[in-house]
Amino acid sequence: MNLQDYFKNSVWESFSSSQGLTQDFVVTAVIAMLFSVVLGIFIYKIYGHYFGGVVYSNSFAVTLVGMTVLSCMLTLAISSNIVISLGMVGALSIVRYRTAIKDPMDLLYLFWSISVGITLGAGLYLLAVATIIIMTFVVHIFYNKKKKGVIYILVAHYEEELAGDEILRKLHKIKHQLKSKTFRGKLTEITVELICKNNNTLFLEQIREIEGVKDVSLIQYNGEYHG
Repeated sequence: MNLQDYFKNSVWESFSSSQGLTQDFVVTAVIAMLFSVVLGIFIYKIYGHYFGGVVYSNSFAVTLVGMTVLSCMLTLAISSNIVISLGMVGALSIVRYRTAIKDPMDLLYLFWSISVGITLGAGLYLLAVATIIIMTFVVHIFYNKKKKGVIYILVAHYEEELAGDEILRKLHKIKHQLKSKTFRGKLTEITVELICKNNNTLFLEQIREIEGVKDVSLIQYNGEYHG
Protein backbone atom coordinates (compact mmCIF):
# COMPACT_ATOMS: atom_id res chain seq x y z
CA MET A 1 0.00 0.00 0.00
CA ASN A 2 1.46 3.35 -1.03
CA LEU A 3 1.08 6.63 0.79
CA GLN A 4 -1.79 7.83 -1.44
CA ASP A 5 -3.85 4.73 -0.74
CA TYR A 6 -3.16 5.10 2.96
CA PHE A 7 -4.53 8.64 3.02
CA LYS A 8 -7.60 7.58 0.99
CA ASN A 9 -8.35 4.77 3.43
CA SER A 10 -7.78 7.05 6.39
CA VAL A 11 -10.20 9.65 5.01
CA TRP A 12 -12.85 7.00 4.31
CA GLU A 13 -12.46 5.42 7.76
CA SER A 14 -12.71 8.84 9.39
CA PHE A 15 -15.81 9.70 7.37
CA SER A 16 -17.50 6.35 7.95
CA SER A 17 -16.83 6.39 11.67
CA SER A 18 -18.22 9.93 12.02
CA GLN A 19 -21.35 8.92 10.06
CA GLY A 20 -21.81 5.67 11.92
CA LEU A 21 -21.25 3.68 8.74
CA THR A 22 -19.87 0.19 8.91
CA GLN A 23 -19.77 -2.55 6.34
CA ASP A 24 -22.46 -4.51 8.18
CA PHE A 25 -24.71 -1.47 8.45
CA VAL A 26 -24.35 -0.65 4.74
CA VAL A 27 -25.24 -4.20 3.75
CA THR A 28 -28.20 -4.21 6.14
CA ALA A 29 -29.42 -0.85 4.86
CA VAL A 30 -29.21 -1.86 1.21
CA ILE A 31 -31.10 -5.11 1.83
CA ALA A 32 -33.76 -3.34 3.91
CA MET A 33 -34.26 -0.59 1.31
CA LEU A 34 -34.56 -3.12 -1.51
CA PHE A 35 -37.12 -5.07 0.49
CA SER A 36 -39.03 -1.86 1.24
CA VAL A 37 -39.25 -0.99 -2.46
CA VAL A 38 -40.43 -4.49 -3.41
CA LEU A 39 -43.00 -4.77 -0.62
CA GLY A 40 -44.10 -1.16 -1.15
CA ILE A 41 -44.82 -1.94 -4.80
CA PHE A 42 -46.69 -5.05 -3.68
CA ILE A 43 -48.92 -2.94 -1.39
CA TYR A 44 -49.38 -0.51 -4.31
CA LYS A 45 -50.64 -3.39 -6.49
CA ILE A 46 -52.93 -4.71 -3.76
CA TYR A 47 -54.45 -1.26 -3.27
CA GLY A 48 -55.12 -0.89 -6.99
CA HIS A 49 -56.60 -4.39 -7.31
CA TYR A 50 -58.93 -4.18 -4.31
CA PHE A 51 -59.82 -0.49 -4.62
CA GLY A 52 -63.53 -0.11 -3.89
CA GLY A 53 -63.97 3.65 -4.06
CA VAL A 54 -65.46 5.81 -6.76
CA VAL A 55 -62.40 7.74 -7.97
CA TYR A 56 -59.01 6.00 -7.96
CA SER A 57 -56.11 8.22 -6.92
CA ASN A 58 -52.81 7.12 -8.44
CA SER A 59 -50.91 9.73 -6.43
CA PHE A 60 -52.16 8.17 -3.19
CA ALA A 61 -51.19 4.70 -4.45
CA VAL A 62 -47.64 5.91 -5.19
CA THR A 63 -47.56 7.46 -1.71
CA LEU A 64 -47.85 3.95 -0.26
CA VAL A 65 -44.53 2.98 -1.87
CA GLY A 66 -42.89 6.18 -0.65
CA MET A 67 -44.18 5.72 2.90
CA THR A 68 -42.74 2.20 3.03
CA VAL A 69 -39.31 3.34 1.86
CA LEU A 70 -39.20 6.47 4.03
CA SER A 71 -40.32 4.71 7.22
CA CYS A 72 -37.65 2.08 6.58
CA MET A 73 -35.02 4.79 6.12
CA LEU A 74 -36.09 6.56 9.34
CA THR A 75 -35.91 3.34 11.32
CA LEU A 76 -32.43 2.61 9.98
CA ALA A 77 -31.28 6.13 10.82
CA ILE A 78 -32.72 6.01 14.33
CA SER A 79 -31.17 2.60 15.05
CA SER A 80 -27.73 3.74 13.90
CA ASN A 81 -27.33 6.92 15.94
CA ILE A 82 -28.85 8.00 19.25
CA VAL A 83 -28.44 11.69 18.36
CA ILE A 84 -30.39 11.22 15.12
CA SER A 85 -33.11 9.33 16.97
CA LEU A 86 -33.63 12.22 19.40
CA GLY A 87 -33.63 14.70 16.53
CA MET A 88 -36.18 12.64 14.62
CA VAL A 89 -38.51 12.50 17.61
CA GLY A 90 -38.33 16.24 18.03
CA ALA A 91 -38.77 16.97 14.32
CA LEU A 92 -41.69 14.59 13.78
CA SER A 93 -43.49 15.81 16.91
CA ILE A 94 -44.04 19.26 15.37
CA VAL A 95 -45.26 18.00 11.98
CA ARG A 96 -48.98 18.34 11.36
CA TYR A 97 -50.73 16.50 8.53
CA ARG A 98 -54.04 18.07 7.53
CA THR A 99 -54.92 15.95 4.48
CA ALA A 100 -58.36 14.45 5.08
CA ILE A 101 -58.68 10.69 4.66
CA LYS A 102 -62.06 10.12 3.01
CA ASP A 103 -62.03 6.33 3.05
CA PRO A 104 -61.04 4.45 6.26
CA MET A 105 -59.48 1.76 4.05
CA ASP A 106 -56.96 4.35 2.82
CA LEU A 107 -55.90 4.83 6.43
CA LEU A 108 -55.41 1.08 6.73
CA TYR A 109 -53.11 1.03 3.70
CA LEU A 110 -51.10 3.97 5.07
CA PHE A 111 -50.50 2.25 8.41
CA TRP A 112 -49.75 -0.97 6.55
CA SER A 113 -47.02 0.74 4.53
CA ILE A 114 -45.53 2.48 7.56
CA SER A 115 -45.59 -0.71 9.66
CA VAL A 116 -43.87 -2.74 6.95
CA GLY A 117 -41.22 -0.05 6.51
CA ILE A 118 -40.49 0.11 10.25
CA THR A 119 -40.35 -3.68 10.46
CA LEU A 120 -37.89 -3.87 7.57
CA GLY A 121 -35.78 -1.10 9.08
CA ALA A 122 -35.58 -3.14 12.28
CA GLY A 123 -34.29 -6.10 10.27
CA LEU A 124 -37.36 -8.29 10.83
CA TYR A 125 -37.74 -9.33 7.20
CA LEU A 126 -39.67 -12.53 7.91
CA LEU A 127 -42.19 -10.62 10.02
CA ALA A 128 -42.67 -8.04 7.26
CA VAL A 129 -43.29 -10.73 4.63
CA ALA A 130 -45.67 -12.57 6.98
CA THR A 131 -47.57 -9.31 7.56
CA ILE A 132 -47.91 -8.80 3.81
CA ILE A 133 -49.33 -12.32 3.36
CA ILE A 134 -51.75 -12.08 6.30
CA MET A 135 -53.02 -8.59 5.39
CA THR A 136 -53.52 -9.61 1.75
CA PHE A 137 -55.55 -12.59 2.93
CA VAL A 138 -57.65 -10.40 5.27
CA VAL A 139 -58.31 -7.75 2.60
CA HIS A 140 -59.23 -10.44 0.07
CA ILE A 141 -61.77 -12.08 2.40
CA PHE A 142 -63.52 -8.89 3.48
CA TYR A 143 -63.37 -7.42 -0.02
CA ASN A 144 -65.25 -10.43 -1.41
CA LYS A 145 -67.84 -10.17 1.34
CA LYS A 146 -68.31 -6.49 0.65
CA LYS A 147 -68.41 -6.79 -3.12
CA LYS A 148 -71.68 -8.71 -3.34
CA GLY A 149 -72.92 -5.83 -5.43
CA VAL A 150 -72.28 -2.21 -6.35
CA ILE A 151 -74.10 0.35 -4.25
CA TYR A 152 -75.99 3.07 -6.12
CA ILE A 153 -78.13 5.99 -5.06
CA LEU A 154 -81.19 6.59 -7.26
CA VAL A 155 -82.73 10.05 -7.20
CA ALA A 156 -86.01 10.64 -9.03
CA HIS A 157 -88.37 13.61 -9.30
CA TYR A 158 -92.04 13.13 -10.11
CA GLU A 159 -95.37 14.97 -9.78
CA GLU A 160 -97.99 12.26 -9.27
CA GLU A 161 -98.12 10.12 -6.13
CA LEU A 162 -98.86 7.01 -8.18
CA ALA A 163 -95.56 7.53 -9.99
CA GLY A 164 -93.66 7.01 -6.71
CA ASP A 165 -95.41 3.71 -6.08
CA GLU A 166 -94.70 2.63 -9.66
CA ILE A 167 -90.98 3.44 -9.24
CA LEU A 168 -90.75 1.14 -6.23
CA ARG A 169 -92.58 -1.58 -8.12
CA LYS A 170 -90.02 -1.39 -10.92
CA LEU A 171 -87.30 -2.01 -8.34
CA HIS A 172 -88.89 -5.09 -6.77
CA LYS A 173 -86.28 -7.43 -8.30
CA ILE A 174 -83.40 -5.30 -7.01
CA LYS A 175 -82.36 -5.10 -3.37
CA HIS A 176 -83.25 -1.55 -2.40
CA GLN A 177 -84.09 0.65 0.56
CA LEU A 178 -86.01 3.93 0.60
CA LYS A 179 -83.78 6.60 2.15
CA SER A 180 -85.71 9.84 1.81
CA LYS A 181 -88.84 11.36 0.33
CA THR A 182 -89.06 15.14 0.01
CA PHE A 183 -92.09 17.19 -1.08
CA ARG A 184 -91.51 20.51 -2.86
CA GLY A 185 -94.93 21.82 -3.85
CA LYS A 186 -96.24 19.54 -6.58
CA LEU A 187 -92.80 18.01 -7.12
CA THR A 188 -91.66 15.02 -5.05
CA GLU A 189 -88.06 13.83 -4.71
CA ILE A 190 -87.37 10.23 -3.79
CA THR A 191 -83.96 8.79 -2.84
CA VAL A 192 -83.41 5.03 -2.93
CA GLU A 193 -80.30 2.99 -2.16
CA LEU A 194 -79.75 0.10 -4.59
CA ILE A 195 -77.40 -2.86 -4.65
CA CYS A 196 -76.80 -4.07 -8.21
CA LYS A 197 -74.88 -7.29 -8.85
CA ASN A 198 -74.22 -6.34 -12.48
CA ASN A 199 -74.06 -3.27 -14.70
CA ASN A 200 -77.57 -3.76 -16.08
CA THR A 201 -79.37 -0.42 -15.73
CA LEU A 202 -82.38 -1.23 -17.89
CA PHE A 203 -84.65 -0.35 -14.98
CA LEU A 204 -83.63 3.31 -15.42
CA GLU A 205 -85.31 3.40 -18.83
CA GLN A 206 -88.42 1.79 -17.36
CA ILE A 207 -88.57 4.34 -14.55
CA ARG A 208 -88.06 7.24 -16.93
CA GLU A 209 -91.03 6.10 -19.02
CA ILE A 210 -93.38 6.17 -16.05
CA GLU A 211 -96.00 8.87 -16.42
CA GLY A 212 -95.32 11.80 -14.10
CA VAL A 213 -91.56 11.17 -13.72
CA LYS A 214 -89.59 14.32 -14.60
CA ASP A 215 -86.03 13.00 -14.27
CA VAL A 216 -84.07 10.16 -12.71
CA SER A 217 -80.40 9.94 -11.74
CA LEU A 218 -78.23 6.99 -10.71
CA ILE A 219 -75.02 7.64 -8.77
CA GLN A 220 -72.48 5.07 -7.62
CA TYR A 221 -71.98 5.36 -3.89
CA ASN A 222 -69.23 4.14 -1.61
CA GLY A 223 -69.36 4.36 2.17
CA GLU A 224 -71.90 4.57 4.93
CA TYR A 225 -75.22 6.25 4.39
CA HIS A 226 -77.14 7.67 7.32
CA GLY A 227 -80.48 9.18 6.46
